[in-house]
Amino acid sequence: MSTGTVTGETAEPVFARPGDWTDFDRTVRLPRGHGHGACDDARIEVRLCHPDGRIRQAALGAPDAPLPLIAVRATDWVPAVRTRARQVLEQVLAADPPGTLRALTPLVLRLGRREQGAWALERFEAALHAEPSVLADLCGDADPPTRRFAARLSLRRAEPGPRDAARRAAAETDPATARLWTDAALAAMAARGPDDEAVDALLGARIPMVRAAGVTCLHRAGRSSEADRYLADRSGLVRACARWLVRQDGGDPYARCRALLADPERVGRYAVAGFAECAGRGDAPLLRSLVDHPLDVIRAEALAGLRLLDNTDPALLRPLLDDPSPAVARQASLGLCGSAEQLPVGPLLELIAPGRPAHTRRAAYRVLHARGGVAGLRASVELLTDRDPALRRIAGQRIQNTLMSPRGRAGLPLREPEVGALLDRSAGLFSGRVLERIRTMLALPPGGVR
Repeated sequence: MSTGTVTGETAEPVFARPGDWTDFDRTVRLPRGHGHGACDDARIEVRLCHPDGRIRQAALGAPDAPLPLIAVRATDWVPAVRTRARQVLEQVLAADPPGTLRALTPLVLRLGRREQGAWALERFEAALHAEPSVLADLCGDADPPTRRFAARLSLRRAEPGPRDAARRAAAETDPATARLWTDAALAAMAARGPDDEAVDALLGARIPMVRAAGVTCLHRAGRSSEADRYLADRSGLVRACARWLVRQDGGDPYARCRALLADPERVGRYAVAGFAECAGRGDAPLLRSLVDHPLDVIRAEALAGLRLLDNTDPALLRPLLDDPSPAVARQASLGLCGSAEQLPVGPLLELIAPGRPAHTRRAAYRVLHARGGVAGLRASVELLTDRDPALRRIAGQRIQNTLMSPRGRAGLPLREPEVGALLDRSAGLFSGRVLERIRTMLALPPGGVR
C-alpha cells in the first residue's frame, strides 16, 4: 500500500494518487508500530487521522490542515467530526472554488463511495456546474475516473457539437469515457445530420469501439465505399461493422474478404482473421495454404482461422508445437487441445524437457494439461520444480485445480499407485487435511511422503 512520504517536521505528505490519502488515513489508525501509526502525534496529518475522534475534531481547526484530509474527515463516522469537517470544506470551497475543485475532485470521487460520502460528492457536483472552465479542465485530467465524472457532468450541462465530441472520443484512452463522448457524437449527428470531420475523427481513434462507431456512421454519411479499408482492421469489432456496412451497401463481404487474400505476398494478418470470421468449412484449404507463409503472424492467424472453422488436423498441428515462432506454437497447441487424447504422450513429454525453448514447453504443456488424466498430472508435477518460475506457478495452480475439483479428479483412476506417488511429490501445495481428503476421494491409502 502506497502512503507517500513526509518530508519534514511540518510538511504534509506527498502523495501521487488520490487514494493515497485514504490509505494514509487507515494506516495512521493501525496499532502502534505499524505504518504511520508510529508517527509523532504532534504532526497535523496524524492528528487529523487519529483513532480518537476528539483529536480529529480539534485538528480540523488548525490553519495548516491539509485539504485532502479535511475532505476525508467530511466522510467521518463520528457525526461531530463529520459536521465540523464539512463546515471547513464549505468555507474553503466558497473562498476558492476553482482551486479546491481542481485539487480535491479526484479524491472526493473515491470518498463518494463511502457511507457518508454522498454529501461531498453532491456538493462538488453542484459547484462544478457553476465552474465550466474547471469542468473543461477536469475533462482532460490524468485520472480516468475524474475524466469520466467530468464528461458526464459536461454532457448533462450542455450538448456538444459532433466534431468536438468525436475529437474527445478519439483522443480518450479510457474506454468508458470514450463511450460517453462517442454516444454524444452519434446523438449529435443523428439530430443534425452526418458530419464528415466528426466521422473521420471517430475512424482515427485507437479504441476499437470508437472506430466501430465511425464505421457505422459511414453508411448514413454516404461513404459506404470506404468499408473495404476496415475489413482488415486490427479489431474484430471494427471488422464486423465493416462487413455489416458492405452488406448494407448491397455488397458481399465474404467475396471482398477473400479478395484480400488473393496475393499471398501482400496479405496481412488481420485480413486473414477477417476472412476466417466470415468463411465456411469449405474455405479451410485456403487457410491451410497460408500455414506455410514466410511471415509468422500470417501463419499464426491461419491456424487461428482453422480452429475457428473447427478444422484442427492433428497431423498438421502436432509438428508446429516446436515451431520457432511462439505465436504459431501457441495457436497449434490451442488447436490440439480438443484432440489431445489422440496424441501419444511420450513425444509431448519430450517437448517440455528443460532444454527446449520456453514457448515450445508451454505449448506442449497446454496440450498435456488438456489431455488430463495421469499424463496431465505427471506433466504438471514434473514442472513443479522447473527453473522457469512462470511454468512452476502455472503447474502448481493446475495441480490444485485438478485434484481439488470433482471434474479434475474424474479423469484420474482410483487406487492408482502412480497417482499416489505424484500426489506425494506435490504435497507441499496442500494442507495435511486437504491432502488426506484428496487421498480418500482417489481411494488411496492414507499417509505418504510430506
